[in-house]
Amino acid sequence: MGGGSVVDFSGSEEDPFIMDIDMIQAHGISAADIQKLKANGLCTINSVQVRTRKWLEKNIRGLSDVKVGKIKDAIKKTLPNSDGFLTGAELLEVRKRCIRISTGSKQLDCILLGGFQTMSVTEIYGEFRCGKTQLAHTMSVVAQLPKEMGGGEGKVAYIDTEGTFRPERILQIAERFGVNPGVALENISYARGANSEHQMELLDTLAPFFATNEYRLLVIDSVMALYRTDYSGRGELSERQQALGQYLRRLTQMAEEFNLVVLLTNQVQSDPGASALFAAADGRKPIGGHTLAHASTTRILLRKGRGEERVAKIIDSPDCAEREATYIITNGGIDDPEKA
Repeated sequence: MGGGSVVDFSGSEEDPFIMDIDMIQAHGISAADIQKLKANGLCTINSVQVRTRKWLEKNIRGLSDVKVGKIKDAIKKTLPNSDGFLTGAELLEVRKRCIRISTGSKQLDCILLGGFQTMSVTEIYGEFRCGKTQLAHTMSVVAQLPKEMGGGEGKVAYIDTEGTFRPERILQIAERFGVNPGVALENISYARGANSEHQMELLDTLAPFFATNEYRLLVIDSVMALYRTDYSGRGELSERQQALGQYLRRLTQMAEEFNLVVLLTNQVQSDPGASALFAAADGRKPIGGHTLAHASTTRILLRKGRGEERVAKIIDSPDCAEREATYIITNGGIDDPEKA
């Protein structure tokens, strides 16, 4: 079993859109203040730009309102488009960074126009035994493959909130794609989320690694499990949604800046009222409410089909039509039914 299918990521090309925070030192910001930013996961120009002055003053010890103002001014001077606007042609150039990473199933890739797209957040939801975690495992191997094989030529970060990540599955899936199993596992950075606050802190930990441009996939399996248990009842719903919104905003910013596929798995809840009103309506809806629905670039429903088959349906996407694809779960991960 060879390791030739995996690209060496140690010498990844620099991305001109990932601008190191050290650049603001040329505009009068001290090395000590820059270090404070880095200690809070703000390693790039864009990561500071998207933070409000209020957030910087409140969360970074030692930064006064005067210092925050100087940092914001330095950020503005460093950015190529200081007024915040691009032409449509310039945005098209930015989006040429996007790549699509295969799911492991040709049918599913077809409805997704080639696979999951970088620079965006994709949510897959469904009831148990639909293959959400298996798809996340498959993507964790495929993302490491060369681009000509449908991969992303990058490493993977995997945040596990339910304790369902299995290295043994990565070994099996790697064998299917002709990847050295040991190398495949080494290229996955794994963390077990302890609570919803820790889930956010893990993003700060990952920020400097993403800034190296070596990563192409971030998996959160599942995005709502810890929020669902840390906040209970309607009395805490508003607080939960606010915290969730901040988390999703950070994920979106990371996806766009670091050219990542952010893959979220999500649980569902029963909605008896839906099927009572419309016989054909699906009585399962994803948890997280409108906050999660609006943050997800693409939403995909997974459900059980006939026998061992599973069905994926695109529910919402800016560039993919509402279509369905059939897939199965094999020892080698997600695959097409005819491969059974």
